[in-house]
Amino acid sequence: MIAARSLRDASWLTSGPAARVLALLNADGEEARVVGGAVRNALMGLPVGEIDIATTALPDEVIRRARLAHIKSVPTGVEHGTVTLIIDSKPFEVTTLREDIETFGRKAKVAFGRDWARDAMRRDFTMNGLSLTPDGQIHDEVGGIADIDTRRVRFIGDASQRIAEDYLRILRFFRIHAAYGEGAPDPAGYAACIAGRDGLAGLSAERIRAEMLKLVVAKNALPALVAMDDGGLLLRLTAGIGYRGAFARMMHIEAKLGLPSDSILRLGALTVAVTEDARRITRRLRLSNAEAKRLDSMGHRWWRLAAMDDAVARRRLYRLGAARYRDRIMLAWARSGHQGDAGWLEHATLPDRWTPPAFPLKASDFMSRGIPEGHALGHVLALAEDAWLAANFPLDSSSLNSLADETVSRFKHDHRL
Repeated sequence: MIAARSLRDASWLTSGPAARVLALLNADGEEARVVGGAVRNALMGLPVGEIDIATTALPDEVIRRARLAHIKSVPTGVEHGTVTLIIDSKPFEVTTLREDIETFGRKAKVAFGRDWARDAMRRDFTMNGLSLTPDGQIHDEVGGIADIDTRRVRFIGDASQRIAEDYLRILRFFRIHAAYGEGAPDPAGYAACIAGRDGLAGLSAERIRAEMLKLVVAKNALPALVAMDDGGLLLRLTAGIGYRGAFARMMHIEAKLGLPSDSILRLGALTVAVTEDARRITRRLRLSNAEAKRLDSMGHRWWRLAAMDDAVARRRLYRLGAARYRDRIMLAWARSGHQGDAGWLEHATLPDRWTPPAFPLKASDFMSRGIPEGHALGHVLALAEDAWLAANFPLDSSSLNSLADETVSRFKHDHRL
């Protein structure tokens, strides 16, 4: 049915690339509407990111029209009815309406259709089941507007049946609730997620990773994770690890430092106490190499940072670099339990106040003192760098000459050269 509200004044709907796609597909007996998250976000007053479009036109017709309009098309999921159109470097997923013929999980047999209400009933949650015509009229076949008004994330139809169609919907239920819901999760949906939790074992690591990294940075991530943990769901997704307290403190620390939400930092707080934890969650979620290295660095002896003074903090910053240093400090702070500790704040903001200088001594400084090229030279350079750090980064020539002389003398004495 057509809802009383409209979005006819939305600038992204009336002009620009989205308007071009809609105009292209709303002609010659075919219809197209904006569907899903873009409609939901617009009604909530939130930024509209990706804009998905549904149409009565078949995929071949979408491609034909795009070609005639000199618009690039990519058959990203053409067997499922999805073609991606790219206008001004912005992608739009265009999907032909579908309806179920036989329903048996993710392998349900579907056919292309022309019934907007039946297409809406195939979607996951009511607030994602709205469609929007080019003139700004909102069509709500599933009660999505009422649920948006009350910030309730509710499955369309029978929750258990929708979950059985795709068990990833369990994780999506909590992720969407964390981002757009308020209060406790919908009781019927929550109960169905708990009842279907064994189905999580069949999900690919890549699909779980994508949802988890979005969930942990959502506005209400903490209560959503608590609800998942209480329902026996969280540890199935995180390789048996879950540190709720550290996660809560990490959120507090990010806010205290004025930093944006960071999915890997928050995942580290939730799942990493030692480097073995980092390896377990990396395997469970199949994290990228960069993500895995970052988690591993965060978990490496973070407890050594708990009692360090400013001089030690500067040496750690020099060795680790600003990014790895801040990651490890923030994990240590989150694990310490002392949110308001001024010392932690001083350490965490050190990269903003001080940039470590480059080690000023060169190989030539030691070769001129009789150290030959090769292993010995590398060893002397490492000894000199350690001594330079212990001396608090001197840069004047007198101190550097003395340090080089002392290092060479010590090396020759130790190796009886």
